[in-house]
Amino acid sequence: MPLTPPAGHAPSSAIAPGAPSLSARLLSRVGPFGRNLAAYGLSEAAAKASRLLVVASVARSMDAQAIGVAAAALAAADVLKALTENGVGQRIIAARPEALEATCATAHRIFWAWCLGLFALQCGVAGLIWALGGGWLFPLMLVILAAEYLFMPGGLVQIALAMREDKLRQTAAIAAGQVVGANLFSAVLALIWAGPLALILPRLLAAPIWLLAARRLRPWRPSRAALRAPLAPFLRFGAAVLGVEVVKALRMQADKLVVGALMGPEVLGLYFMAFNAGLGLANSFSAAFSIVLYPHLCAAPDREAALRRAVVLGLALIAPAVIAQALLAPYYVPLLFGAQWEGLAGVVSILCLAAIPGVLWSAAAQWLRSADRPQVEFAVTLATTLALIANTVVMAPHGLVGIAAGYLAVATLAQLAGAWPALSVAFAPRRAAEKGRTPKVGNMESGGMEGGCGPQPA
Repeated sequence: MPLTPPAGHAPSSAIAPGAPSLSARLLSRVGPFGRNLAAYGLSEAAAKASRLLVVASVARSMDAQAIGVAAAALAAADVLKALTENGVGQRIIAARPEALEATCATAHRIFWAWCLGLFALQCGVAGLIWALGGGWLFPLMLVILAAEYLFMPGGLVQIALAMREDKLRQTAAIAAGQVVGANLFSAVLALIWAGPLALILPRLLAAPIWLLAARRLRPWRPSRAALRAPLAPFLRFGAAVLGVEVVKALRMQADKLVVGALMGPEVLGLYFMAFNAGLGLANSFSAAFSIVLYPHLCAAPDREAALRRAVVLGLALIAPAVIAQALLAPYYVPLLFGAQWEGLAGVVSILCLAAIPGVLWSAAAQWLRSADRPQVEFAVTLATTLALIANTVVMAPHGLVGIAAGYLAVATLAQLAGAWPALSVAFAPRRAAEKGRTPKVGNMESGGMEGGCGPQPA
């Protein structure tokens, strides 16, 4: 956009008339991936800032045991919610134009069947816990969280279509609006009604916000006349993706469940606070990075070069932030959460640093998925998860600092080892091309085979 100087002033020699603004020049340099990543990064930053309000609020109004009960319910629900990440939306993103309507029609039916099944499964788990004498509060929280599945099928096709059409900045805004709304409501509710349900109810109340926004962003309705795409490609690609997402959720939540089982709900409450303050921001960035990177790799004519640029940009953004966060933890932990939580600062500092290898692995994982190799991603994710669970069991006698230090060491070694094959190809493209290891990929609009983005003939 041209800069117009004030009346009576000559244009500056540094900025010619009609020259783009500084912000426009910066955006043009980072390209579509950088712009979309910035949008999702701001979305996640807003969500995480609002999450810190929740953590600060509950730290002052609830004891560690009550926080631990809510954390256990959220962890269990998030493990089941990972089952919604079944690769169906990515099939829409990578579909050929002539197969798009049929793909959407089949995906819509899968989404409804899948989400209703997950709702029934989680309610069944809640009923079983109640029948076995687990009290009423924990099962009730699981049922409330399960009701979120009833809102999801009506907007998932629309979100996938929006991402296919490069509307990632709008989908980022929708995601931020839902999470920030829920977190603000939780923060207020925790102050006026201090109980575990204050952390649970807002998740359900924010679901209609997401649904209405998704349907308005990219209108789509199933056509009865549309053909149905065959299920086999969905199952073939989705099985490995689903396995990855379930194991990834276990990786993020299993340590909390093990801490609760071995060390009790009070220690779990402490660990939950430290984990959210330390790794929460990093995990949010990794999630945003993965969401933006997959469609970018699908659209890139040179997938390895695109991965290389994405890794450099991702590390340039996250590394300084997490190092600063780790160094400043002794100051902001007591300031945000209260003086009684000051002892958690060391745990928070250690957990912050796990973000850096996490970004490298997130990049490599999306490259594998775009190359139709989610099975490799699944194997690495499973090995990392089992190693982190073992670390929690072994280090539990050494306290939370020991668990956090072990988490950082194990996550770094496992994720760097898993990312190395993809990164070695991305940062040595000539050698990889000579070996014929990296077929070119067509863009989303011109093709895409049954899984991932699908290799195209050279």
